[in-house]
Amino acid sequence: MAKMWAGVTSGETAKIADDFNSSISFDCKMYKQDIEGSMAHAAMLGSKGIISEADAETLIEGLQGILRDLESGELKIDPDCEDIHMFVEQVLTERIGDVGKKLHTARSRNDQVALDLRLYLRSEIDEISEILKKLIVIVTEKAEAYKDTIMPGYTHLQRAQPVTFGHHLMAYTQMFLRDLDRLSDCRKRMNLSPIGSCALAGTTYQTDRGFEAEKLGFDGICMNSMDGVSDRDFALELSGALSILMMHLSRFSEEIVLWSSWEFKFIELSDAFTTGSSIMPQKKNPDMAELVRGKTGRVYGDMIGLFTVLKGLPLAYNKDMQEDKEGIFDACETVKNCLTVFSGMIESMKARPDNMLKAAQKGFINATDLADYMVKKGEAFRTAYKISGQIVAECMEKGLVLETLPLEEYKKYSPLFEEDVFDAVDLKACAEKRISEGGTSVESVEKQIAAVRALIN
Repeated sequence: MAKMWAGVTSGETAKIADDFNSSISFDCKMYKQDIEGSMAHAAMLGSKGIISEADAETLIEGLQGILRDLESGELKIDPDCEDIHMFVEQVLTERIGDVGKKLHTARSRNDQVALDLRLYLRSEIDEISEILKKLIVIVTEKAEAYKDTIMPGYTHLQRAQPVTFGHHLMAYTQMFLRDLDRLSDCRKRMNLSPIGSCALAGTTYQTDRGFEAEKLGFDGICMNSMDGVSDRDFALELSGALSILMMHLSRFSEEIVLWSSWEFKFIELSDAFTTGSSIMPQKKNPDMAELVRGKTGRVYGDMIGLFTVLKGLPLAYNKDMQEDKEGIFDACETVKNCLTVFSGMIESMKARPDNMLKAAQKGFINATDLADYMVKKGEAFRTAYKISGQIVAECMEKGLVLETLPLEEYKKYSPLFEEDVFDAVDLKACAEKRISEGGTSVESVEKQIAAVRALIN
């Protein structure tokens, strides 16, 4: 097949080199963005008199027809074409004749591909953000349902202090809100138009870069033409933001795997989001959570791959930059799939408050509250700390918990203990006493829920 770039060279490359050089197998994803960019470019060329208005209209109508036929399936992308840009231009020229050859005036594939990638990733950010918002809403609703459900809070994976399940879940909404902010921030820097930078040095034509930028919904233009064609910071930023988002999903997944195990049994996952074993009929495996956890490494790999491609490139465009797409496309697709599955898994998940409470009681996570009780009665904290530890040891030896140890046993350790000690060590009361902003009390969790809903809505 004759190459659009045949000129000084014959345009004839070996089949093996052709296949190695081709990018259409993955950059075909950007067909819509390529056509939209070309329509804006044709309109600009016509408005500036670089080509006639009639030719610009012919180009736009031809491009609209290609887009329509691609989306209906009437037109198939030719895998033998070098890339999506050449495919669209070739089909356009076949359909409207020599006028199609005027489309590439005052632009290069270098700024064209940079434009397409920005448009495509901008759309991906918008889609990912919407799916993430849905997950935040689901987690928030689940937190409201369990805002007063007592569970053990952990440090070092050791039972530490009582919290509510709702409070624990709301910690993840904070992570996801930061992810939304990062995506939004990345979008702002991404939303500048490189078109008009041409190969690297601009063009001799009197173009209107602002016209194209505005028509395509950009906030402005890349101010340096060399940077315009070689910048991929926006893709790096996005890959970083997606990696952090996946890390949050992975941490959540790890807890779901633990919580759904027989050792914890804090939650019950829906059959719709678990699998069984091929030989062990009793098994109910949290495969969706495990896969999300596993796919985090995949997104990390996409990020590292992109950083490695770019780290040694001189200005301006280099063919290495063709490797910028597969990784970031894969990262976006992986994140969208993980978010969608994760949302369904969380929405259908049920808590086991009875098991959470038993674990909280057996963990003696109200021991700090017992010490605080004595301090408020006049005991020195270090003495109170030691006595509380001794009482916990006795309970462990006798198979009791602080709530069931008889008052006369408490009094053996200190005359400060009265009947109200049982109010002090009641787990629900312990959680409710955490009244500081951002704490685990029901009132605090309700405020967190209200704040998140105000941001999302």
